Amino acid sequence: MPGQGKRRRKRQDEARRNAARHAPEAGTWEVLFTTQDEEEWAAYLRRFRAERPPVDESDLRMDMFCGRLIHPTTYRLSRFVPHPAPTPPNRPAED
Repeated sequence: MPGQGKRRRKRQDEARRNAARHAPEAGTWEVLFTTQDEEEWAAYLRRFRAERPPVDESDLRMDMFCGRLIHPTTYRLSRFVPHPAPTPPNRPAED
């Protein structure tokens, strides 16, 4: 199909940029919400999207830890928090 390679390269480039931007040395993931109730999870996501200003979706991570017989399924929403930018050293005042 025409253009398929271009679309694939574009997706791969975007994935590489996101991986570099969310690398462990660039910041940490802050947990915003955790629950084991699927309805509570869906209600929180609706409120989160309605009440907050627009957020870059690539800075959010929605995890679903699949449960088994003795471990219930857990839903978790995390937000990427970048490390603060280093501040330049103070320069002496010039006369």
